[in-house]
Formats: sequence, structure tokens, C-alpha cells
Amino acid sequence: MKTSFDFEKPIADLQHQIDKVKQVAEKTKVDMSATLAELEAKLEAAKKEIYSNLTGWQQVQISRHPERPYTLQYIEMICDDFIELHGDRTVKDDKAIVGGFATINGQTVMVIGHQKGTNTKLRQYRNFGMANPEGYRKALRLMKLAEKFNKPVITFIDTPGAFPGLEAEERGQGEAIARNLLEMSVLNVPIVCFIVGEGASGGALGIGIGDKVYMLEHTWYSVISPESCSSILWRSWDYKERAAEVLKLTAEDMYKNKLIDGIIPEPLGGAHQDPQQMAETLKAKILEDIQALKSEDISKVVNDRIEKFCSMGVVVEQ
Repeated sequence: MKTSFDFEKPIADLQHQIDKVKQVAEKTKVDMSATLAELEAKLEAAKKEIYSNLTGWQQVQISRHPERPYTLQYIEMICDDFIELHGDRTVKDDKAIVGGFATINGQTVMVIGHQKGTNTKLRQYRNFGMANPEGYRKALRLMKLAEKFNKPVITFIDTPGAFPGLEAEERGQGEAIARNLLEMSVLNVPIVCFIVGEGASGGALGIGIGDKVYMLEHTWYSVISPESCSSILWRSWDYKERAAEVLKLTAEDMYKNKLIDGIIPEPLGGAHQDPQQMAETLKAKILEDIQALKSEDISKVVNDRIEKFCSMGVVVEQ
């Protein structure tokens, strides 16, 4: 049974009616095509109505849907081949971040992304997509490798945040993320970043500095999650829906504030409804941007990247 949220109940109810009508038609051999057509039209209308008027918290819920595609699934659907590379050459191989060389329509790229698990055991194995310092150091090692061979970097961002454990802090979590921000700012190859799920705080920024930064339609990007914001401001998670609104964390909010370069539309209902279609949309955008960025002088690309991020948050007082 597919996971659905409270706000999707009208859709689930209509789908249940459609399934029952189909069962009756199959059992009795009675033509129910008119009834089915009417119900399916209602279902389509309900989907358009609900998904075009989502609140910030509802967007957060969709971004966390357990059936949403993660980095490895996108790699499998988008890339012709993929060679995963492991380890930061210092501590260990962080399973929350994956990366390696891949080819897309004959174009070699370095793909790096957060990876969450698809079941309880894999979620623990992947640390729920929360990377330790060695994950960010692995990502940096791979980006430097891409620079050495003059290959573009593609990143997929989907994390509830960098791992906040004591051992992560002891091994330099803040320094590892800060180092990535610095190095990605001046990396001498094109970088294209996609927020495909959750984009929380420094955990997302650690692989999120790019010439082009996009958000999928039903994703979020913020300095803090709604739950954590609620617990700090109101000492309770009960205000997470209010926090999601005031944080202005949706793709639309981020685009209005000029913090991302564009919004990638998702299939109706979210990427999990049609992962293949979502992957094809991403593939087309990746190839388009790589081609455009490679046609420019790399020094201009890097300068434009620095200029873009330096202009964010600037306030001029009269």
C-alpha cells in the first residue's frame, strides 16, 4: 500500500472508488467505462487542485516521501554507466554520500549526492542521509579528481542535515563543510546542483555551491528544519507547520529571493509518482547546462559563480 498524507485523503478516496468500480466491472462483465471516466476526471481535477495549493509543511512532507527517488536511483536512470569511488583517504568511507564517474549520453561527469535508505536497515546503513566529515571530504576528493580530468560535477542534494553527533564534531564537521564551500567556489570545472528532496542547513550546502542550483518543485531548502526551528522558538515541535511557513523554504520562495537558479517541475503528485519521467527531465537539464557552461571560458564561469553567491543577502540602506 502506497504512503499518503492527510491532505491527500480526497485523492486516496477517489482512487479507492476507481479500484472498486474496476473490480465490479471485471467481476460482473458490466460496462462501467462512463463511471470510470467520470471518476478519473474527478481524480485528475482533485490532484491539480491539491498539488497547486500546497502549504510549506505539505511541501516538506512530499520531499520526505519514502518512495521518492534518491541519488543512486537517479544515477541508474540518468547515466549510461557509473563507477562508484569510495573513501576520503583519511578516516573511512561515509555511506551517506555516494559519488563517482559516470557518462550521460557520452559526456563524462562526476556525480555526487546524498543517499538515504529505502528500508529500515538501509536507512541505518546510510545514516539517514546525514553525512559525517569524511563524507564531505570524500565529496571534495572526488571534485578535485573531476577538476584534474576536466570533467563537470553534478550533485544531488537530499539530507535532513549533516550528522550532529559528538564524534562528527570531534573530527571537524564544521571545518569539512566550510572547506567544501571554499573549494567549490573556485573549482575550475562547471558545477550543477539539484535539490531533489530535503535541503537542510550546512549538510546541503556542503555539496551545494554551483554555477546552476536548482530545486525540484516539491523540495525545501533552509538553514534549519521546521521541527528544529519550532523546538528552538516555541520549545515544542507542535508549531512545525507555522515554522515551515515563516522559514520561506519552498522552491518558489527560494526562487523569489534569488537563492536558486530555477525550479524543476515534478510529475503531478511528486517525483515518486513517476521517477522515470523525473529522471528524464533532470537528464535534459543536466545536458543543457553542461553544454552551455562548457562553451564559456572557465575563468568567467568561476567568476560568475563567485559573484552569484557573494551577491546573496546583500542589503543596501538608504
